[in-house]
Amino acid sequence: MTNTLLIAPSMLSCDFARIGEELARAEAAGADWHHVDVMDGHFVPNLTIGPPVVAAVHKVARVPLDVHLMITEPLRYAGEFAKAGAHVLTFHIETCTNEAAARKVIAGFREAGVKSVGVSLNPDTELTRILPILDSVDLVLVMSVFPGFGGQKFTPSVLSKTRGLREHGFTGRVEMDGGINAETIARCAEAGCDTFVMGSALYGAPDMRSELARCRELASKAAPRALPAR
Repeated sequence: MTNTLLIAPSMLSCDFARIGEELARAEAAGADWHHVDVMDGHFVPNLTIGPPVVAAVHKVARVPLDVHLMITEPLRYAGEFAKAGAHVLTFHIETCTNEAAARKVIAGFREAGVKSVGVSLNPDTELTRILPILDSVDLVLVMSVFPGFGGQKFTPSVLSKTRGLREHGFTGRVEMDGGINAETIARCAEAGCDTFVMGSALYGAPDMRSELARCRELASKAAPRALPAR
């Protein structure tokens, strides 16, 4: 496995009154991507942002936007988020009734011009739900918490999914979201993750740069085959 390790600070944890400054702070600290959580108040019990805000963020961001759609109708809004500047656009498998429906979403994302398509699954969703479509996605986002709110604790049992992805030969990006910090990142890297969403652990750190560097080093050392650091 040769994917570089990427750390994506979650915008959900930043000070929304100073979004531009916060994104610049994360970039100065070494952020590889900005993770942008989009919630519709239906698929998850919370509301966040839509395409206009993503477009505004894209204008000031200097690293790619990793947009995570926690919405019931991902295909309906694919074009808007692609136009807004999403580099990665990820939908939830739970919004699809079957493999055909999932492939329709993926195809729609590609047609909209999305550069990297991801699929996500909740902690209680079996890995078997996404195995048939691994040949069509670039990234799998494994949720270690139930989506909707930040600051939740990491669920160790989901690591069996990341191991399973690698055992099934998936060579794309495996991203982990939820409760990632200096205490959990090494376990995720050891289990095959190469992309890490970090919220309060970074935005709430006294020194974001040193904390991000520490977490990157911990992940690099724990990776099965010394994944190269950024």
